[in-house]
Amino acid sequence: MHNSPFAGAVVGDLLPPLTLPPLDRATLALFAGASGDHMPLHIDTDFARKAGMPDVFGHGMLSMAYLGRLLTGWAPQARLRRFDVRFAGITHLGSIITCSGTVAAISEQDGEVLLKVLLQARTEHGDVKTIGEAVVALPA
Repeated sequence: MHNSPFAGAVVGDLLPPLTLPPLDRATLALFAGASGDHMPLHIDTDFARKAGMPDVFGHGMLSMAYLGRLLTGWAPQARLRRFDVRFAGITHLGSIITCSGTVAAISEQDGEVLLKVLLQARTEHGDVKTIGEAVVALPA
């Protein structure tokens, strides 16, 4: 059972924020293994430095996964109709990411009441790293 206030959501409602621990090498390695994304920029310090970066950095899809976790902590995954993101910046090691969301609109389509949710993943310094949008269907 998924107890969540999403069923009674109105425009302007904020999703409960999700703050993650500081980004570390172990998280990057685990995400690389789970996702199959072994891009050396994310896991090989020497490679990242040769590419002009100070060190490895977070996968963009990791931030998307965090936003997905925010969404499914608020509404059941089965209610998710669309989920899109745009990557806005590099997430460096040690960054503390907080994911947030706001109900921006309510509409009806194909017999479903749909919530448009605007999403962001920001660092502790307020730097936006990922911007997203989701559509979530309310229960009938």
